Amino acid sequence: MATETEKITNLKSSVAGLNQISENEKSGFINLVARYLSGEAQHVEWSKIQTPTDKVVVPYETLAPTPDGAEATKSLLDKLVVLKLNGGLGTTMGCTGPKSVIEVRNGLTFLDLIVIQIESLNTKYGCNVPLLLMNSFNTHDDTQKASYLYCFLPQFFLLPLIVEKYSNSNIEIHTFNQSQYPRLVVEDFQPLPCKGQTGKDGWYPPGHGDVFPSLMNSGKLDALLAKGKEYVFVANSDNLGAIVDLKILHHLVENKNEYCMEVTPKTLADVKGGTLISYEGKVQLLEIAQVADENVNEFKSIEKFKIFNTNNLWVNLNAIKRLVEADALKMEIIPNPKEVDRVKVLQLETAAGAAIRFFENAIGINVPRSRFLPVKATSDLLLVQSDLYTLTDGFVIRNKARTNPANPSIELGPEFKKVASFLGRFKSIPSIIELDNLKVSGDVWFGANIILKGNVTVTAKPGVKLEIPDGVVLENKTISGPEDI
Repeated sequence: MATETEKITNLKSSVAGLNQISENEKSGFINLVARYLSGEAQHVEWSKIQTPTDKVVVPYETLAPTPDGAEATKSLLDKLVVLKLNGGLGTTMGCTGPKSVIEVRNGLTFLDLIVIQIESLNTKYGCNVPLLLMNSFNTHDDTQKASYLYCFLPQFFLLPLIVEKYSNSNIEIHTFNQSQYPRLVVEDFQPLPCKGQTGKDGWYPPGHGDVFPSLMNSGKLDALLAKGKEYVFVANSDNLGAIVDLKILHHLVENKNEYCMEVTPKTLADVKGGTLISYEGKVQLLEIAQVADENVNEFKSIEKFKIFNTNNLWVNLNAIKRLVEADALKMEIIPNPKEVDRVKVLQLETAAGAAIRFFENAIGINVPRSRFLPVKATSDLLLVQSDLYTLTDGFVIRNKARTNPANPSIELGPEFKKVASFLGRFKSIPSIIELDNLKVSGDVWFGANIILKGNVTVTAKPGVKLEIPDGVVLENKTISGPEDI
């Protein structure tokens, strides 16, 4: 069996012949694999974990108000750039192309809403907040070109792509690609493209932790610094709650924080994003992959770990430059095994939140849950398309008529998984202001102007089409046939 040194030597030789990627990408990939093979890992001693104080994770309500006056606000916003992580595909919801061009509501896509939000800021304050989109090789062409995406079959809604659509607006939109790395064949640690898989399946984007070197390698970082920009607000493009917050930006500028992670109160469902801890004098992200089996249940508990990472990050641009140039961002490696044409492959990834421990004066801010509104599935889409939210200047705002601070829990069966099927099964999205829980399974179809309240379960019997009539009010109902309505 080849030694670690032999594997790296052979890999370097193979990667050198991959003309599809840059020298920076080749170097970054080899370094990542070398770290993985060396067994480099950050071992967390459970007994050393401490709960962060309010100085480390600052309560949002304690933030100072922003300075008065439009000039002061303009000066603050002119230090900022917004960067949306735009590498994800909408395949889990049955779409092809960038997830961010899925229609959210009122005919507007995620990216439409993002642009409208920043346009309104630039117009209101006379500032220049640019928008950066970090694409992957999977999403770059569809986002950049003046082309169209057939997303919601069979309706064939044509969604004009964002860069061309807003070319004449008062917002600068820049795109750059994150790195493109070859998938590794597990059997011999050779790049999959060297085995003849030269299409997209031979490659992968190495996680959003790659945002920092990619921003630097693209030349965008130096260009932003030259324009006097100081902070970048990084967020997932599908998080509708991730809007520019002046109080957070003001706090970071005043306190010279190099890095800020927005966290929010945790629920039992919030495991994947990780939580902030104090460890050996520094704040850092703890994810479930770092937790020993005997501590997993404690990690999941809300009692000990009360907050979790929203992946809304505020980072000082000069600090990014300093750390990338020093090759100091050694984030934890996330191995992600896959299979391509029955060949077992491995892709090594990193997460941007894990970089927090490398920055000076890094903090978390415990923000309201309203700043975390991701759309990962059609059940989330139902929430944001319903009367639970309204739309003003691109901002998705929670309806004050909802007295319960928590959103309804919604579980939709596989018949609703794809956006096309989801839209087809609702004549209109029901009113859910007073809904607590909704579970739907089987061949269920909803009419128009339906109101759902309390706990509602709708289960169609196997082989039976169950139609919920127009205008009905379902409150604390369990329905398996027309007779139950």
